[in-house]
Amino acid sequence: MKAIPTAARAYILCAVLGAVACALPVLPALPALPVPPVLPVPRPVAEAPWSAVLMLAGLYAVCELPARCRYLGDSVPVAAGSFFPVLLAAAFLLPPAAAALVAVPGALLGRVDRRPAGVRRVWRAAQLALATWGAAQAYLLLNGERTLRAPDFPYALLPAAAGALAFCLVLTALDVGILATAERLPVRTAWRGMLVRSAAPHCVHGLAGLMMAVLWRSPYGPLSALFVLLPMYISCWIFAQYHRERAAHQATIRALVQAVDIKDKYTRGHSERVGRASVLIARELSMEEERLEVLRFAGILHDVGKLGVPTRVLRKDGPLTPDERRVIELHPEYGHEMVRGIGFLGEARAAILHHHERLDGSGYPYGLAGGQIPEFARVVAVADAFDAMTSTRSYRRARPVAVALEELRRCAGTQFDPEMVRALAKALDRHGWETAVTSDEPAGVMSDEPVAVTSDQPVAVTSDQPAAVARESARVARGPDLRGNVPPQPEPPPVAVPGRDDGAAGGPG
Repeated sequence: MKAIPTAARAYILCAVLGAVACALPVLPALPALPVPPVLPVPRPVAEAPWSAVLMLAGLYAVCELPARCRYLGDSVPVAAGSFFPVLLAAAFLLPPAAAALVAVPGALLGRVDRRPAGVRRVWRAAQLALATWGAAQAYLLLNGERTLRAPDFPYALLPAAAGALAFCLVLTALDVGILATAERLPVRTAWRGMLVRSAAPHCVHGLAGLMMAVLWRSPYGPLSALFVLLPMYISCWIFAQYHRERAAHQATIRALVQAVDIKDKYTRGHSERVGRASVLIARELSMEEERLEVLRFAGILHDVGKLGVPTRVLRKDGPLTPDERRVIELHPEYGHEMVRGIGFLGEARAAILHHHERLDGSGYPYGLAGGQIPEFARVVAVADAFDAMTSTRSYRRARPVAVALEELRRCAGTQFDPEMVRALAKALDRHGWETAVTSDEPAGVMSDEPVAVTSDQPVAVTSDQPAAVARESARVARGPDLRGNVPPQPEPPPVAVPGRDDGAAGGPG
């Protein structure tokens, strides 16, 4: 987040003020000053078990510090939420206002991977303080303090579960708000599935927090409560191993993409942009968060099969011969074979294989039609065509975004899924799109003004530009071809549709 939107700044400020208001009853009062009779007398300071507050706050800060350490960050398995049981134990042991303070030092000292780090730490501190305060209030509402003094199971589990769910609900609601204000996501999209996914882990944290609170009040004292953190640390270690393995897969994916970019220099950066556009479409379709990452991989790897295509075919300036087209049409199958052993890709493998299928059944490699084409493949097909048309290639200039969208709409229903095209248009209205030069030509070639290349637009041929390239540029027409480019084809005549406006019928080129 390079620049925080004004709405997000206001939202964060409100969260900070709310956290301060929650902790206000136990904060020290201002020094006694002469007070005029017309002014209210300053409120008395509520008593708080400061020794317990400091011990729990210090414990949570110590748990968060290893991830901040340069030398231990990669070896010590500490992730966001790993030690929420400490905060929930504070909610079960302390008054709500005092419990809210426990989260602040650890949140301010914790690791932040994205900038601006200071704002993110302040936001995290306010968020956790509010969530801990909410958990303590829910716990007290069900007389949890009474069950903790004389542990009576299973009745003690009910207030603990209520506290954990309140903690989860507050965190989720605040996360949805920051996504809506900072990332400009629709509230429905940001909220969908988030509470369900986080409820179970937070209930487990609530149980561990209850165990810590019981041991803390036991004759063995606060030191015994630390033993509850041992299984949490082990679970974090297992989770960290999974993420290290996942990072290794991601490094392999990056290497494959770089290999494709080196081999086909005129589409450099294309794969990353297709992955980004695919995620934009998926968010508009309200896909579940777990599928978004897999879809991004599908977009990034959709052309990995080009590694099996001869370089002379990929870099050819002029039109492809029938034999060369048959060779390049094999790249989806090559790509599928390359990634079939990467288990976590899941649906992405089908997208790599079928992203050149068409709704009318005239695509390749298997000629699937309509609903037979996997959803991920239909998303990637639209993202691939859009970026191909809005990127500068060796033989033509980029099309403006509006022109590319209009071309996608014209081909919707025959080549592309209309739902995916509409989702992309909505996403671009909300987020915009940054085009980039994808060939080796200098950035100065690109103009800030949109350049639409039509079939009747003259193209200047320079001394270092082959005539075939110029002719290809002048004949840009409808629909991306096998290499993601726009091949020449005549435009079908408009056909009047009864009861509707006249529109262009027929499929894309």
